[in-house]
Amino acid sequence: MSRSFLIRFFRMASVVMLLVAAALLSAITTMHFAIHGAEVKIPVLKGMTVAEARSQAAGMGLNLDVDNRYYSADVAAGHILSQSPSPGTVVRREWHVRVAESLGPQKVDVPDTVGSEARVAALRLRRAGLEVGVTAKLSYNGAEDGTVLAQDPPAHSQGIAQPSVNILVASPDTAIPDGYVMPDLTGVPIITAQEMLSRMGLKVDTPSYADVFVPTVSAGTEEPKPLIAPGAVIAQQPMAGARVDQSTMIRLTAAK
Repeated sequence: MSRSFLIRFFRMASVVMLLVAAALLSAITTMHFAIHGAEVKIPVLKGMTVAEARSQAAGMGLNLDVDNRYYSADVAAGHILSQSPSPGTVVRREWHVRVAESLGPQKVDVPDTVGSEARVAALRLRRAGLEVGVTAKLSYNGAEDGTVLAQDPPAHSQGIAQPSVNILVASPDTAIPDGYVMPDLTGVPIITAQEMLSRMGLKVDTPSYADVFVPTVSAGTEEPKPLIAPGAVIAQQPMAGARVDQSTMIRLTAAK
């Protein structure tokens, strides 16, 4: 084998290796841009109008979903309150960005639906610009089937978070209750409160006890406040009016 042949062979082999290396580099570069070119960084949408946020999201290949609407005294109506994922998160194109829209300050008066038929209550709420939230049922002999027994938030509430009202509706005695509206137990003896909740099939945690401030007697004309009896409920969780069911753990605090 001649020397000139070997030189030509190695030159050809070198050219082939260079071509293979170039092809591999090109493939890696193409793959890199294919992967990272399909990724975008979530922008700051909070404070924008929904239309502005939707336009910006669409321009980046993202989908915008308005999941919830809340009242807010700080963010104007129609603007974004919060978003998920948070700004700066890197996601793939076509990702769904979920936002909450502000309804502005609460201006509606929550109507009183207690005693109304459930359909009438729903109509009354919609006329006030509100929605029916969770509807729980409770067998109750003292009211006709379908009558609203309680609501959360209560009538004429201020500072509510969402434009929805949960209602508790009377059902036949044979129906199995799927939830209750938490009663106001303030001032009720702790033993009585525990028994009442147990009869409803609700779980009650071991109660805690706290000292209660006792005002001093003064010679002024101010009418003295009634004393809180030892053992009376002074705090509860969940609050009165909230929906509870058999999975809810109720915690009570009583006066020492």
